Amino acid sequence: MKKNIHVVGAVITNNGKILCAQRGHEKSLPGLWEFPGGKIEQGESPQAALQREIQEEMHCEIEIGEQVEHTVYEYDFGIVHLTTFYCRLVQGTPILTEHVAIQWLEPAELEQLQWAPADIPAIEKLAQNLEQLPY
Repeated sequence: MKKNIHVVGAVITNNGKILCAQRGHEKSLPGLWEFPGGKIEQGESPQAALQREIQEEMHCEIEIGEQVEHTVYEYDFGIVHLTTFYCRLVQGTPILTEHVAIQWLEPAELEQLQWAPADIPAIEKLAQNLEQLPY
């Protein structure tokens, strides 16, 4: 039986663009793009996990808004339950600590990147709602 892994992702928006992060080559899903975030710890809310992960990974503070999408995707290493939220940077500039690259892209440009499969439903939803980014 595969392990269930509950994770959160930040759809950080700024001036109509969305922050995209490329996974390191030594990690699972090497080189694929994702929304930054990470695992939800025991007893932690998804929003608290997202605040903590963005602080740890990118040395930034974010404001968390509405949920974008919830996806369940079965990988060979486990079943990922990914919840993504719209976010806004409130302090700092993203710094690469866990990722090898970041890009700010418009929603219509997101499909140009090779995304981790669990992130694709959120990408499709964002592409359909081009004028509805909250920040």
